[in-house]
Amino acid sequence: MLHSGTIRIVIEKLRETLAERQILRISDSGLKPSSVLVPVFMKEKQYYLLFIQRTDRVKAHKGQVSFPGGAYEKADGTLLNTALREAYEEIGLEPTDIAILGRLDDAVTAAGYIISPFIGLIPYPYQFKLDKWETEETLEVPLTVLLDKSNGKEGSVTIDGNKFDTYIYRHGKKIIWGATARILKQFLGIIAGL
Repeated sequence: MLHSGTIRIVIEKLRETLAERQILRISDSGLKPSSVLVPVFMKEKQYYLLFIQRTDRVKAHKGQVSFPGGAYEKADGTLLNTALREAYEEIGLEPTDIAILGRLDDAVTAAGYIISPFIGLIPYPYQFKLDKWETEETLEVPLTVLLDKSNGKEGSVTIDGNKFDTYIYRHGKKIIWGATARILKQFLGIIAGL
């Protein structure tokens, strides 16, 4: 069992590791800048990640499991502010309730977005307020499930008749793939090295 001292040590080690990394930033005027929040929380003495399942009503990435996030708007000023704004809009997560631990490498989506991911520690339990237009549900996935070597693997998914070769993680009947899986794989690699 983890005690509060161990939890603090793990979080500080993660913060230090993220701060020491050289971040790959992608700049391409043909792609739309966006960002996501990778929410980390402690539940029942173990770490979890929070994902959302997008609705079929949204413009891009319909029905996919992803992290809360979306397109940059000029009023945001920074990509971090975009991630915070989108997390608030999609799941009601107050920016003041998020402790940003660091940033991961940018990722590109097939839909033409550059995603800048930010890791954030959030409180648990939390009273999420889902935007039912964008967010079908939230998914709480233990890090131990995602770190299990039998889980993440190369595979393919077919969406609207188009086949995508991608890295895939599974949690029950849910499939995490595409840019979200690439972001997740990088984060899990960092966690495994702590």
